[in-house]
Amino acid sequence: MTIDFIPIHQYNNIFFHIVLFFTLATILHLFSNKITDIRNLTYIKIAGILLLLIVLLYMGLRPIHIVFIDMPGYYRIFTFYAEGNPIVSTKDYLFHLFMMLSSRIMTAHQFFLSCTIIYVTPLYFASKKWFKQYWFYAFLMLVGSFSFWAYGVNGIRNGIATSFFLLAISREKRLWQLAWMILAVNFHTTMLLPSLGFIATWFYNKTNAFYYFWFLSILLSLALPGFWENLFAGLVEDERASYLVTQADQRDFSRVGFRWDFLIYSASGVFAGWYYIYKRKYTDKIYIQLFNTYLFANAF
Repeated sequence: MTIDFIPIHQYNNIFFHIVLFFTLATILHLFSNKITDIRNLTYIKIAGILLLLIVLLYMGLRPIHIVFIDMPGYYRIFTFYAEGNPIVSTKDYLFHLFMMLSSRIMTAHQFFLSCTIIYVTPLYFASKKWFKQYWFYAFLMLVGSFSFWAYGVNGIRNGIATSFFLLAISREKRLWQLAWMILAVNFHTTMLLPSLGFIATWFYNKTNAFYYFWFLSILLSLALPGFWENLFAGLVEDERASYLVTQADQRDFSRVGFRWDFLIYSASGVFAGWYYIYKRKYTDKIYIQLFNTYLFANAF
């Protein structure tokens, strides 16, 4: 079963309009009700479950089509495993194992629905863990983030990996945190960097040091252009790191070289953390851990 009655080239836009509807409805509801009002709490329960189901079904039952970019590529690999072929990739091994096992017991459409479920539900559980009865607001922000849809229908395995990572850092026991991070890294190796950053906060969680590290990374990038790209590309033996050392064609990008626009974009999050920790005096350990992890990963 797939949702094939919607024009395929409008599929993405309709999802964004669904999220816009929930966002506007929530804003209007908060204008007319206090956040602690029983009517608002009832709205949260109903709207939250409704949004969760809509996202699971709309994303999970989408057709297999090139409009979702990498989705047909995943379908070809799934078909390859369904024919009885062994795992040939040595990267992101657990994802390939999941895909191979799925190909033995389900159809391709059921596989993509399963991917959506294990991508979206960790966001739900993390939101419930951190925000309790107000979880809907956090979940809506995650679903409305600019990368959510692309991670779910295009990247898929890196989307699942990031959800596993978010679920990991929302757990309280370090054993469960470590287990979910290991799972995330083996679904997509790019999760190694934020995982290392979060583990670093286990031993040292003072924001000043992470700030200095982030600022130093900018100076080093300007002082030694090219050196760090080659170093990190050598440490990460993966085609996803090839962009660091491959000569870029100017026609393929708006700009090449040091990206001040990227720096300014990421610095907005850095400024927000500085404001809440140093000006508003936030002392919540989890918030500080999340922010320090962001500084660590963003520095690279």
